[in-house]
Formats: sequence, structure tokens, C-alpha cells
Amino acid sequence: MLVLAPILSASSNEAINLDSQISLELDRLTGSSREQLVEYLAESAARVKTLEEKLRGAELENRYLRELLRLARIEKYGPGSEKLSDEQLALLELEPGVSQAEVQAESERAQLKLPLRKAPQPAKHPGRQELPAHLPRVEKIIACTPEQSVCSQCGKDKELIGYETSEQLDVEPAKHFVLVTKREKRACRRCEEQGVETAALPARIIPKSLVSDRFIIDTVVNKYCDHLPLFRQSVMLERETGLEISRVTLCGWVMAVGELLMPIVGAMRQELLSGDYIQADETPVDVQSERTKGKNHQAYLWQYSRPGAAVVFDFQLDRGAHGPREFLAEFDGILQTDGYAGYGKVGGNNMVHAGCWAHYLESVFIWSEGRGSRLGPLGLAAVVSR
Repeated sequence: MLVLAPILSASSNEAINLDSQISLELDRLTGSSREQLVEYLAESAARVKTLEEKLRGAELENRYLRELLRLARIEKYGPGSEKLSDEQLALLELEPGVSQAEVQAESERAQLKLPLRKAPQPAKHPGRQELPAHLPRVEKIIACTPEQSVCSQCGKDKELIGYETSEQLDVEPAKHFVLVTKREKRACRRCEEQGVETAALPARIIPKSLVSDRFIIDTVVNKYCDHLPLFRQSVMLERETGLEISRVTLCGWVMAVGELLMPIVGAMRQELLSGDYIQADETPVDVQSERTKGKNHQAYLWQYSRPGAAVVFDFQLDRGAHGPREFLAEFDGILQTDGYAGYGKVGGNNMVHAGCWAHYLESVFIWSEGRGSRLGPLGLAAVVSR
């Protein structure tokens, strides 16, 4: 805004001077010839045009500076702040202790929609919601008291004529139990040389594991569908059963399930590569690694997808180009990514690399800031206005 102050002050001063000049010239031109009046009007129109050009330049420069300020605030508060408006970003400046997690939560909050004020109307009761029909019904019969079962007039027993029925959704807490598996062992008493035959043990996710397959699957579902961390599941298990199972063991269960799902991931990858269009992006994820003992190592999840198709995540310990190069080695369609250089030399010989307008404009702003932009402030603002 300091840059615009001289321009705005100059424009306002010129407007004041122009008004005073008009008054003086009108007094001077009273009774003058028509040619002088026409010449004065032409000069006034030229001055107005000059002021309009300066105002347009000030508006473009103001917009450019606002975009630079917004970009600086987004870099300060993290990617989650990209969804916030300029007014919300300005409010963050008044909160010195705001964290990126708070910014991310605010950006994901649904916008409050205030309806137009209408005349107050009596609220309609939505009625009692019906419980799903597919849920099993467990009946609980409440009998009448002995006094209610005998007629107070004749003293004889009353007949049962029906029930007053109501339904409530109930839950049965998880019940842990020990599954004892007994495999038959058979032998012929007459032919001892034939030995002993034992029933085959069914295939399991983790052979000789202390827990059943159903328990392992329940752990994975709790982690990825209900976002329940493994350490919390370990604490819950010890509280409810008294059995202490470390988080490292639970991690081993998750890894075992992941290895069993690798063939499905391979089929999803082949289906994705058989198409003609893929969107790719990468996001950092903190993991524990021997590379950085005592603190988390920043690994990356590479995401590959296209609208209406499967989404495949490829985990890599770094952001090197070897990840997408290996995943997209056989792809010859259109690959759309941001401007990260890691996507530069990937895919087959016939692959077409498409960019993204949003990332392009962001890179243009960064490039123009201190890197000798040829566009300049006004040209850059003109690009954004389009």
C-alpha cells in the first residue's frame, strides 16, 4: 500500500487542480471564440484520459501486490491456507500463536450459509426416524404386574390381547474370547506302522500368531476406516482383556495384511496404466526409519489416479524421480502433474506431459518475485485478471 500512496495522492491532487483550472478557464473564456472553447475541451479530455490510465495502472499494481501478499501468507501458514479467503488470512496475522494444524482445520470447515431472513414459521417436527429393517430384532417382553393382571371388578385374570411396541437401537460391546482349535489325530490301533494322521491346519494371515485372523482384520479396519491409532488399540486391548500386545506387534499385523493385498494393487496398477490419462501427485508422510534415529523421516506417498477409476498409492522413502519412473515405465498416455522436476523423464516414448493452470500461475508469481520477470507487475496482474 505504501507503493500506491504516491500514485493515489498524485491523482487526487491533479483532480483538485483540474477543478480549479476549469473554474478559472470558464471565467476566462466567457465571451471567447468557439475555437478556444473546443481547444480547451480537447485538452481536458486528454487530461481525463491520462488520469484514467494512471488509475488503471494503480488498480493493476494493487491487485498484483495483494496476490504477492496472499502468496507470502500461504507460504507462512502452509498448504492448508490455500482454501482460505484473503479476509481469513488477514485475521491469522492477528493470531501470533496459530499453528498449521489449526489453519488446516479452518480450511476444511464448511462455509456457514446464512439464509435470507424470512417471516418466522412454526417448526415442523421431523417425526420419529425408522430404524434400518436389515438389523436383527431382539425382543424384550415386559410383563404386567400381578395387580395389572387381575380384573379389579370381577377378580378374574385378564387375557393378553397384544403388545405396545417400541424400538430402540442397542449395541452389544465387543466380547473377547479364546478360540480353542482342536485338530483330530487319528491312528490305526491294528497297524501302528501307519503312524498318526492329523487334520490340516487352515491357512492363516500370520502362521502361529497369538490372535485369530478375524482379530487382525478388525485391527486393520479400526486403523484405516475408523482412524484409530495402533497405540490406542493396544491400550484398549490391555484395559479390556488384561493382555499386553505391543504396538510393534500390531504394526507387524498391518504389514502382513499389506503384503497379502499386493496382488490386488498390481492389478489396479495395470488397469490404470492401460488407460490414456493419469493424474499424479506426491505428498510427504512422516515415518520412523533407521535413517533418522530419534526423529521421524520424511517419506512420500505418490498418488496415481484418473477420474472415475482406482487410486493407487506408491510409497517411497524419498522424493526422487526413480519412484514415478518405475511406476510409469510402460505408460504412453497423457500424464498431468504439477511442475515438480521429478516427473520430467518418466513414462514411455509416446507419453504426453500435461501441466496444471493453478500451479502454473503460482510458479509465475514465484518466478516474478526477485527473478527478473519480463512481465512486470502490470503485465502479471493482467494475466491473473484473465
